[in-house]
Amino acid sequence: MKSDLPPLIGMSFEQMVQLCHDAGAKPVHAERIVASLFRYYNSDISAIPELPNILRSYLAEHTSMFEPECTALQQAEDGTRKLLLKMPDGREVETVLIQGPGRLTQCISTQVGCAVGCTFCLTATAGLTRNLSAAEMAAQVIAGQKIGDFKVRNLVLMGMGEPLHNYDEVAKFVRIASDPKGMAFSPNRITLSTSGMVPAIYRMIEDKLPCNLAVSLNATTDEVRDRVIPINRKYPIHTLLEAVRAYIKARGNKRVLIEYVMLAGVNDTVEDAYRLCELVNGMGCTVNLLPFNAFEGSPFQSPDDAALSAFREILVAANIIAVVRSSRGNEISAACGQLKTEVAQRRKSAA
Repeated sequence: MKSDLPPLIGMSFEQMVQLCHDAGAKPVHAERIVASLFRYYNSDISAIPELPNILRSYLAEHTSMFEPECTALQQAEDGTRKLLLKMPDGREVETVLIQGPGRLTQCISTQVGCAVGCTFCLTATAGLTRNLSAAEMAAQVIAGQKIGDFKVRNLVLMGMGEPLHNYDEVAKFVRIASDPKGMAFSPNRITLSTSGMVPAIYRMIEDKLPCNLAVSLNATTDEVRDRVIPINRKYPIHTLLEAVRAYIKARGNKRVLIEYVMLAGVNDTVEDAYRLCELVNGMGCTVNLLPFNAFEGSPFQSPDDAALSAFREILVAANIIAVVRSSRGNEISAACGQLKTEVAQRRKSAA
């Protein structure tokens, strides 16, 4: 990819229409470009059918095309697949395909590494290298669509990185993904997960970003959350949930997902369960209880089944929808909190 030219897959439909206009071609050709990119996953400008030569030449001169190299592909027994993708600058990111009945959910990375520093997350141990562009996020989707047995139906921005630390590019990607003239995913099938970037949540409200919101809460007291999610020292639980309630109200009481990674002896007590009920009371949210996915060097452990069940039953008794989410792709380190590129791990081991 020519790094000084904008990638075509990172452009909105309106930008593609403008390209056609600038080239002296008809706007209808923008629809053919979109179909080639996002329906047939074609990464070669010269192979896009039915384009006038003047437009083909203009695109070659003013835009670029790239397809990340898949340097590793692993598959778990449950059908989960993890792709390691090398971007044009040599940096690598992971994306995960989670098998469902007749469909795929794809977990998208938004950064190379992460700066938030959640203590239960393997990605955090690598630190942040750089943000990904909207084009690099779109490229992950295309790579996933190419290898999947089924069409990718759901996108979750829960891979490497904190999406709201990279707001502009993430918002651009979400709009491309949700545009009927772009990737054509329903906004209800796109979920953005955040560790609690409060100002960016308000920005999502203002921008009417077309996606669902998930919030990684993971504690019921500021004392514990300060320890497991350091950003809590800046945006404590009360401030975060105030923003979430504002989001729900602005979105017409649309349900928000509260993610709660269960850490044995840290946040899994009966008292925690009752406090969580109080925190989300009346919010109309769904609580996802995620057993901690272990990785080498972590001090945490997952609670046993009895503790998980008791915690969930307290929430359900308070009329809160609560689901214990099973780990997928654990043996290939593709489960929640386990993503970290193999290259980064090798570098750390060699240091």
